[in-house]
Amino acid sequence: MSAVNSFGAKDTLRVGETDYEVFRVDTVAGYEKLPFSLKVLLENLLRTEDGANVTKSQIEALGSWVPESEPDTEIQFTPARVIMQDFTGVPCIVDLATMREAVSALGGDPNKINPLAPAEMVIDHSVIADLFGTENALERNVEIEYERNGERYQFLRWGQTAFEDFKVVPPGTGIVHQVNIEYLARVTMTRTVGGALQAYPDTCVGTDSHTTMVNGLGVLGWGVGGIEAEAAMLGQPVSMLIPKVVGFKLTGSIPAAVTATDVVLTITDMLRKHGVVGKFVEFYGSGVAAVPLANRATIGNMSPEFGSTAAMFPIDDVTLDYLRLTGRSEEQVALVESYSKLQKLWHDPAAEPAFSEYIELDLSTVVPSIAGPKRPQDRIELSASKAKFEQDLLNYADVDHDLVDLETAESFPASDPPGNTPESEHSHHHHTHRSHAPATASKPTDVSLATGENFVLDHGAVAIAAITSCTNTSNPSVMLAAGLLARNAVKKGLKVKPWVKTTLAPGSKVVTDYYEKAGLTDDLEALGFYTVGYGCTTCIGNSGPLLDEISAAVNEQDLAVTAVLSGNRNFEGRINPDVKMNYLASPPLVIAYAIAGSMNFDFDADALGTDSEGNDVYLKDIWPDAAEVQDTIDNSINKGMFETQYAGVFDGDERWRSLETPAGAVFEWDEKSTYVRKPPYFDGMTMETTPVSDIQGARVLAKLGDSVTTDHISPAGNIKADSPAGRYLVEHGVERKDFNSYGSRRGNHEIMIRGTFANIRLRNQLLDNVEGGYTRDFTQEGAPQSFIYDASQNYQAAGIPLVIFGGKEYGSGSSRDWAAKGTSLLGVKAVITESFERIHRSNLIGMGVVPLQFPAGQSWASLGLDGTETVSITGLEQLNEGTTPKTVRVTAVPSEQSPAGNETVEFDAVVRIDTPGEADYYRNGGILQYVLRSLV
Repeated sequence: MSAVNSFGAKDTLRVGETDYEVFRVDTVAGYEKLPFSLKVLLENLLRTEDGANVTKSQIEALGSWVPESEPDTEIQFTPARVIMQDFTGVPCIVDLATMREAVSALGGDPNKINPLAPAEMVIDHSVIADLFGTENALERNVEIEYERNGERYQFLRWGQTAFEDFKVVPPGTGIVHQVNIEYLARVTMTRTVGGALQAYPDTCVGTDSHTTMVNGLGVLGWGVGGIEAEAAMLGQPVSMLIPKVVGFKLTGSIPAAVTATDVVLTITDMLRKHGVVGKFVEFYGSGVAAVPLANRATIGNMSPEFGSTAAMFPIDDVTLDYLRLTGRSEEQVALVESYSKLQKLWHDPAAEPAFSEYIELDLSTVVPSIAGPKRPQDRIELSASKAKFEQDLLNYADVDHDLVDLETAESFPASDPPGNTPESEHSHHHHTHRSHAPATASKPTDVSLATGENFVLDHGAVAIAAITSCTNTSNPSVMLAAGLLARNAVKKGLKVKPWVKTTLAPGSKVVTDYYEKAGLTDDLEALGFYTVGYGCTTCIGNSGPLLDEISAAVNEQDLAVTAVLSGNRNFEGRINPDVKMNYLASPPLVIAYAIAGSMNFDFDADALGTDSEGNDVYLKDIWPDAAEVQDTIDNSINKGMFETQYAGVFDGDERWRSLETPAGAVFEWDEKSTYVRKPPYFDGMTMETTPVSDIQGARVLAKLGDSVTTDHISPAGNIKADSPAGRYLVEHGVERKDFNSYGSRRGNHEIMIRGTFANIRLRNQLLDNVEGGYTRDFTQEGAPQSFIYDASQNYQAAGIPLVIFGGKEYGSGSSRDWAAKGTSLLGVKAVITESFERIHRSNLIGMGVVPLQFPAGQSWASLGLDGTETVSITGLEQLNEGTTPKTVRVTAVPSEQSPAGNETVEFDAVVRIDTPGEADYYRNGGILQYVLRSLV
């Protein structure tokens, strides 16, 4: 409840027979020129003004926002709710359970640890496409999922009963972001606060970076690390700077052969080039009204791919129609309309708010596109895809059986190879001692399957064709286009190539209903696209294995095979360990590529096959007509489908209901569990904070290039048998077949620490030409190569602190709290990079690791650092006086492992503790310690 009401904003709104307490934004001078998203923040501050955390001057600063100015005003944003998925959500609940014990130990009440904002978790990240292309694939995959994840699911069921205001949507329901827009999102929230029924904008933070999908519905929300989500659940506001807002004007309409996926890949390409990291993007203009809600959600979903914090659409009749279609009550729809109009959150195409920057897209100019082979922003026009593939193959195919750049490092300065992303970091290394065959000298190999099929497998073969991920798999325009394309292909007698693993993982069960109603299920299944599960599957790395014979051929001949998926993430090493090149495409194109069987294919010039008369069939012959797609949408989707599928959404099936669940306020940890263990964050914690100290005599654990993602730092996929995590599981009696994934074992810190920096594609440049989770261990004579985890244990035993050197966009990708938790638990005290992605930077602070940046325009390479130095950082102790230093002094002194002639390097690193709130977290050793102390 707002204890202070400086602007007299409190008022009453009557809708139907109900009165709501509201806080009107039009009481603040300057409100009318604010973009939609800032009006939402303004209401948030008016409602939570308390004179301490949220002040009159913050509210005035928002009203008098200067669009062009660099963000410098800190505000405290209190999200209405928290949404989680199970990979990132399990550690949140583990931490809450651990905090209950820690509160007891410090003499407090364990029941105080409860979500203060509604928290909802959708279990969608655990289903793996083990079985595919058969009728019972869905049933068996769910069975296997429960066998693998029973311990975690029992734990989550305990959480559902032990914590108030925490609900779990059981496995097999859909993808979190789709369940959010179809069911959980309120658009206008209501809650009784201090005896009054309040209405206010629905806002959320989520433990998944694609939380921004809900922006399409006019709900402001974004992905945060699990660490920040826990704090938000416990009532801590999110500390943020009033952001820049980029106005993105949409005009025109989408051409007939173009899909929503093509639009979103085009927008991603444009905004990555423009530069929107840390900014809000807001869509406006006459074209907005013509964008269906499903397409708005698709665009919102890709916000992390273009780097913005949020990608907002306003509220209008399209929003209301969608709420009605998805079974929201008429009372709710009426409230959303009245409230949005009162607060000027209703879209007026004629009004043009003030924006920090402007960008425009005429939708009629969009052309069919894909993106790849390793980043979502690397868009390729479909007509150029074959030529581009041949060019990209040069980086991936090599007679030396590893991914090396065919140019020797001589042809460019070693410090700055072209396109120095993590995927091309290996181009730093000198390969002059090797002879290279031209990359196109492929090694095609004969494969015979158990089914009796024989074929030749070559570079570019599509090994995985997956209709998967939250971005597209519930958007009727692309899903029904895929179904209709399948029908046309089957009529022409086309088949999918035998080496393609085909999977269909809808974002919502409603998709299955409308496929049935449209009569398209049989056609999809005829091409091998059977439903394998309702969840993220391939996009998160749960593609399941390739057929043994195909996997063997790929690895023996080191073939650069490909995956085509309708997802949003295609980072290297993420999709499947056997697949080197990954492409994002719309669902109908996924099917087209499955029929073509290769990325080395030109859809304009090459025939997909022949019909019964022997005529060549091209993509244009089976591409569905836009009018037919719309007609199918109109005739096969109805409100009843949503009402049926969401009727008992929290109840779960027989499997879920019959899980044995422990009771009690404090969780009974099972010492034998390899899934859920009590983490060590609060061991030995006292009420007093330990003063911040400077870092002396640190060693470099890893020296990394640009675009190192959270996937590189904390992989979610396969656990290798010969890795520290694999050894741990074997020692604990777990068989190889039951290893499961890192993502599914996030409730066990022992596995996750061992998995930190363990991605098979990580390139630690302390070593020459080595991929994987390795480093040089400077505690050992000769500093030999060792696993990063093993070296970290030696450093910690010797009391030596650690630092990481990184490049640009460090920590991009998923909001993965274990990337920060693991870094901290390995003994890393500082990460020094050229730039950080937003979520990972704040997560590092949340775990007591200081994020530092090299001076502008400098890098470890330009400063002459090779990672063998001993590093000291002075100036951090200023934080003890209550102020945050702008820079600290870093001194890197040559050690006995440094090459002769190296000199001491000194520089001023920029301290990226950006807000007073973050400084408080860092002084407390982390955000959870801060919250715990404030609660006791």
